[in-house]
Amino acid sequence: MTDKKIVLVAACALVDTDGRVLLSQRPEGKKLAGLWEFPGGKVEAGETPESALVRELAEELGLTTKEDCLAPLTFASHGYDDFHLLMPLFVCRRYEGQARGLEGQALKWVRPRDMRQYPMPPADEPLIPHLIDLL
Repeated sequence: MTDKKIVLVAACALVDTDGRVLLSQRPEGKKLAGLWEFPGGKVEAGETPESALVRELAEELGLTTKEDCLAPLTFASHGYDDFHLLMPLFVCRRYEGQARGLEGQALKWVRPRDMRQYPMPPADEPLIPHLIDLL
């Protein structure tokens, strides 16, 4: 048992036509700044993970997608010092717009086999093999 709060965060592996996945760099001033992660964010009260991703992709990247364009792939369960993260990872190949870092974050399209070259939060790293197997 744990007394840590469980935080639900939805993440997305956006895939472009070349089979690359978008990574976003956490900006300075945020926890884990400088690390690369899959775009997404906290699931707010009244949201499903899918609806949270549709909202987050629009707010963070200026992309438009629909819930039925998100396919669940796997999830991460990771204990940080002050909370426990539960993070479903969805794959999205259908979206509209050009990804832009609307919150000042750097973006990079990366082949899954090259993702280990980018330092990632501990919860994101175990997701890489699932993308390598898929793409």
